[in-house]
Amino acid sequence: MNIILLGPPGAGKGTQAHRLVEEHGMRQLSTGDMLRAAVKAQTPVGLKAKEVMDRGELVSDEIVSDLIDAELEAMPAETGAIFDGYPRTRAQAEALDQLLAKHGRKLDRVVELQVDEDALVDRITGRFTCAVCGAGYHDRHKTPAKEGVCDKCGSTEFKRRPDDNEETVRHRMQVYRSETAPILPFYEERGLVARVDGMASIEDVTDSIDALLDD
Repeated sequence: MNIILLGPPGAGKGTQAHRLVEEHGMRQLSTGDMLRAAVKAQTPVGLKAKEVMDRGELVSDEIVSDLIDAELEAMPAETGAIFDGYPRTRAQAEALDQLLAKHGRKLDRVVELQVDEDALVDRITGRFTCAVCGAGYHDRHKTPAKEGVCDKCGSTEFKRRPDDNEETVRHRMQVYRSETAPILPFYEERGLVARVDGMASIEDVTDSIDALLDD
């Protein structure tokens, strides 16, 4: 199956995509990761993208389409694709339809992880990690057993992502609503959209997505 995972930053798209890769053998196509890999490998499209980024400009839809085209070309036909972070606009959605058709594929599901904004702000702003081993914690939901000491490695150093603050999180939500959410009607007209409670436990979200894939 070929699916799109939609949802604002922090909704858990990356976590669920990772689980789909492990459990179903699907391939996660994250445009950001693909772009960095292409630049590092100095592929033709990577060199073109690097030139654009070095000028401080945004990578064009054409370059992103070239990245996805190359990835789909290299993938076995029986391997499903998970599109994470793409498409973001109606034009990209239409381009994706053409790319899938070119490679004998079709889009099967668009899964939106729905979240409560205030709860998401709490989820993101409260998280922190061990600076040594990377173990994850949360101010309210998962604190170390011994205050100030990592359960996993015993380190006393912790860190937070600088963009994990309320102002930034709410801005990301606003950007998602204004730029990405409007592509939903494009897919709703075709009966492809299914919504999942992104605030449920990771396991429950996974089960809900699995049920959609089996439907």
